[in-house]
Amino acid sequence: MFRKVLIANRGEIAVRVIRACRELGIRTAAVFSEADRQSMHVRMADEAFCIGPAPPADSYLNIPNIMSTAELLGVDAIHPGYGFLSENPHFSEICQDVKITFVGPSPEAIAAMGNKSQARERMRGAGVPVIPGSDGPVRSENEALDISKHIGFPLIVKASAGGGGRGMRLVHTREDLRRAIQTAQSEAEAAFGNNEIYIEKYVEEPRHIEVQILADKHGNTIYLGARDCSIQRRHQKLLEETPPPGLRDRFIRVLGKAAAKAAHAINYTGAGTVEFLVDRDGHYYFMEMNTRIQVEHPITEMVTGIDIVKAQLHAAAGERLNVNQGDVETRGHAIECRINAEDPRYDFRPAPGRLAQFIPPGGPGIRVDTHAYAGYTIPPHYDSLVAKLIAWGTNRAEAIARMRRALQEFEIAGVPTTIPFHLMVLDNAFFRRGEVYTNFVQRRIDLSALQHAAG
Repeated sequence: MFRKVLIANRGEIAVRVIRACRELGIRTAAVFSEADRQSMHVRMADEAFCIGPAPPADSYLNIPNIMSTAELLGVDAIHPGYGFLSENPHFSEICQDVKITFVGPSPEAIAAMGNKSQARERMRGAGVPVIPGSDGPVRSENEALDISKHIGFPLIVKASAGGGGRGMRLVHTREDLRRAIQTAQSEAEAAFGNNEIYIEKYVEEPRHIEVQILADKHGNTIYLGARDCSIQRRHQKLLEETPPPGLRDRFIRVLGKAAAKAAHAINYTGAGTVEFLVDRDGHYYFMEMNTRIQVEHPITEMVTGIDIVKAQLHAAAGERLNVNQGDVETRGHAIECRINAEDPRYDFRPAPGRLAQFIPPGGPGIRVDTHAYAGYTIPPHYDSLVAKLIAWGTNRAEAIARMRRALQEFEIAGVPTTIPFHLMVLDNAFFRRGEVYTNFVQRRIDLSALQHAAG
């Protein structure tokens, strides 16, 4: 096992990795921007080093600064967390070149899944179902029009290097296609430095179901059930739960085997997530693979008892998985609500600022993953996640009841948060019946009611 690990990240995921390392007896080194000098991960790590100003490009995305810090501190591994450099094959390759272990898959595996159009073709070749669409990137408007004749409308234009909902445009008519391509390309160029796009048939009212996998360097791969991530806004997740309500165990096993097949196709190692769209008729399609730890990994930990971050570290150290597929059991139901410093009354507008009060909930079945505390200032430079609230119950009804109780106990003052939104979702009759889909928030949640309640 490693002697010292540098965490190339910030916020709650940096805290989460430090805790896993501490339990394994591994020393930790934190890096931080000038804006994060008072952050909890800086306080908790054995060593901490400032790597630059607040903007991510000057700090958490600054590979030379991070690598020089890693070599200066004598670390033998780097954990990238999620976001920032976690899915950057160049960063993984640099770690490999200087003999520092990257806690994640190989550069080749990251690159294989990083380009979404290429990933589609790779999965098609591996026998994993993909959504009908273009065979590789779309080069011209005429090519896009030809594809639309075969797959029909509505369709979705996507950035090949995309993520987080950026570089995506839904198209309902032939007349809107040109504008959608131009907009997606310019947005993709600005966000990812790559304007390549591809086209898929738009699956109406699908569920977003993902499968957590673990793989070692000895060819062993297992899956840890499935998570429903359909509660979203602007293609970004807000609430996740496991197991997905209404899906039979047999269907989840089918998804799990498809996810394992996807991992084997790219010689994947470590923790990863294969994401699928499931339509109203029960057909499933590969959407993408996230070659890193996921924000929502705690709910899988709650129902399986497997520490996924520790598993990442063991796999990166070259150890074999200590569980087989037959050993994996899921118990009960878990839900995660992302508590963001955003105002849901105004289209989830980010609201950075100082936390005048921060009292997290507790009690049976409740877990809070956070880097926040009373007096902490949420900087405007990064994402708005304040905490992840996780509730476990023996069944879905108990998990919902515990989550509702915990949300009401959670006291945060100084900034608006998504807590009122989550309470509205939990009280929604469609959600309680498990009738969720990716446009659930637009269709079933009346955000204007939150304005009236505040007024």
